[in-house]
Amino acid sequence: MTSLDRTRAPWPYDFLPPVPSFTLVSDDVADGETLPAAQVAGQDVSPHLAWSGFPAETAAFAVTCYDPDAPTGSGWWHWMLLGLDASVTELATGAAGSPPLGAFQLRNDSGGVGFAGAAPPPGDPDHRYLFAVHALKDQVAVDPASSMAIGAFHLTFNAIARAVIAPVYRNA
Repeated sequence: MTSLDRTRAPWPYDFLPPVPSFTLVSDDVADGETLPAAQVAGQDVSPHLAWSGFPAETAAFAVTCYDPDAPTGSGWWHWMLLGLDASVTELATGAAGSPPLGAFQLRNDSGGVGFAGAAPPPGDPDHRYLFAVHALKDQVAVDPASSMAIGAFHLTFNAIARAVIAPVYRNA
């Protein structure tokens, strides 16, 4: 029997059906870099995100932010924005406060609708915040009162490609 690395949660997308990647960039966050104060709890400002290189057959997009390192056994959903038209390829900083027409957000694990900033327990090691854009074969039709787990289930079976930026944050 092999021992598990218990110092870090696994990369959650490794457990889903594999899909190609595309380009995701941000003026606000970057892979492996510390989240700025705007993306931390209390300010709760969703970051700028822009994407390109997704499959031509993309019918819609969804945007999520998930912390696999939250000490819950199930991670922590910070944001899920569904219903983005395939013509939307960029979200301005703070877009969670006023989503594009037709888009809607599910309630995050902090209990609100919109983006919930980073808030790991003091003293925890770095948490990764996986900002993902999911290219979808169809719009995801879920009730806006659905749980994030229901939304994620539908994303998994509609995703044809995915792009991820993973900044980190530690609450010293």
